[in-house]
Amino acid sequence: MTSDTKKRFGQCHCGAVRFQVALNDGLSSIRRCTCSYCLMRGAVVAMAEMGGIELLQGEEVLTSYHFHTGPAQHFFCSRCGIYTHHQRRSDQQLYAVNVACLNGVSPFDFPEVPVMDGINHTSDAGKPPRRAGTLLFIPFN
Repeated sequence: MTSDTKKRFGQCHCGAVRFQVALNDGLSSIRRCTCSYCLMRGAVVAMAEMGGIELLQGEEVLTSYHFHTGPAQHFFCSRCGIYTHHQRRSDQQLYAVNVACLNGVSPFDFPEVPVMDGINHTSDAGKPPRRAGTLLFIPFN
């Protein structure tokens, strides 16, 4: 696992959607969110700038979902249902990429994942983003 901004490759579970991504801060930008959608989805994400994701295959099977105020666009494979990435609500110039879709990366690679307060989203509360807590993974040996 590296923390540089080199391009990484990823795909959905069935392989119909394949992409290449340049992460802003490598894997140091990982996080989860407490909004109602992310709460149910449970993905760990890393950030990429607009234009940082290049679809290599499967654009025609990629589906999107909007909710609440609508600006966030969540993409997933229409065949296997795996969430691959989304355009962020608080910064439309950023995408969040599901780290579990990246080749050689698992959400369990990170012992601590910051959890952001999506219930009191900065766009609704008019306040800076707030960290709600930390998700811990402690492997058994």
